[in-house]
This record gives sequence, structure tokens and C-alpha cells, in this order.
Amino acid sequence: MLNVRQLFGRFGEDLAARHLKAEGYKILETNYRNRFGEIDIIAKDAGTIVFVEVRSRRSNRFGRAKASVDITKQKKISRIAVAYLKASRQTDAKARFDVVAIDSGDHGARIELIRNAFGLCHE
Repeated sequence: MLNVRQLFGRFGEDLAARHLKAEGYKILETNYRNRFGEIDIIAKDAGTIVFVEVRSRRSNRFGRAKASVDITKQKKISRIAVAYLKASRQTDAKARFDVVAIDSGDHGARIELIRNAFGLCHE
């Protein structure tokens, strides 16, 4: 059974996937997991593999959604992405990291797609 926070997160990921499809992305995987963690969405956009982090906020009390993808999160996503590319034998493929930030408020959800939000992060 999912709690309210998890349900809101799923809602945000579904909303993000619909938004990405409308932008022309082809969804390859959702909630992809490997030993390093999870990536919300893996998609393809014009021949580029895109690793998408979805961040949803019900309020801006703790800051905007896009600000929550800090360097620690970027490093984790990078590790997962590299492992995915190795496992799928696509290490020569063009790839990038996008963020879909969803900020909810009294006037509905505001969706922001940030293409190439950050580069590959190493430790």
C-alpha cells in the first residue's frame, strides 16, 4: 500500500511521462532499477538516450522542485545511467540528463522540462 507521499510521486512521474511524450520523447523505461538505485524515466529524444529525474513538490515551503536535484543526486543518477548503458551495450550512445520539475499550488501544477540539466558527475 502506497502512502500519500508515494502516491503524489507516482502522480508526478505519470504527469512527467505524458509531458515528455507530448514533447516527442519515446519512453523506454520507467522506474528503472539497478544496484546503484533508480532512475524515474529513461527515454529517447531524437536519437539521444535521456535519463530523466522527476521532482514534484506540493508547495515551495522547502524550495522549488528543480532545486532539489543537488550534486549528490546527480552523482547517484550518473552511476545508475553508466551502469544502464554498459548493461544495454550502448556505451557509445549519445546521452544526457534532463529534469522534469513539477511545482503544485493553488492554481494547478506547473511543469518545467529542463533539458541537459546537468552533465555526467564522477566521484
